[in-house]
Parts: sequence; C-alpha cells; structure tokens
Amino acid sequence: MKAKELDKKFDEEKSILDHLDLSKARRPNQEQKRVNVDFPLWMIQSLDKEAKRLGVPRQSIIKIWLAERLNKSATI
Repeated sequence: MKAKELDKKFDEEKSILDHLDLSKARRPNQEQKRVNVDFPLWMIQSLDKEAKRLGVPRQSIIKIWLAERLNKSATI
C-alpha cells in the first residue's frame, strides 16, 4: 500500500492496523531501564498503604509520584 492510500484510510477514520507491523513499534523515550533504590521501612509501609488504597502495585505509585514531581520541576 502506498503512503497516500494509507493516509486516505486514516483520514477517513478507517482501521489501518492490518497494514502496520506493530512487532517492532517503539515509543520514543519510553524504553524501560531497571534501577534499584533502597527506601527506609516507613516509606515502604506508606507506599504499600497508598498502593492498597488505590488498588495498584507499589511500583505504580512510585512511578506516578516521580513523574508528577519531574513534570512539576520541568515547568518551574
């Protein structure tokens, strides 16, 4: 399929997924890298309490709060 045809389908809000190879799709700046961080026990307990309250894993709370803080710092 030529790019013009693909653009036309997309503009007409038709599905183009059958024409894409999503097996190699990547989101820029979203690659994962594992890091180890040591937290005091009281912090882990507070994180676990908040995670349980929200029904999400501890890691999600940490990621969300860090992202919020980094976004806030970037706008200052």
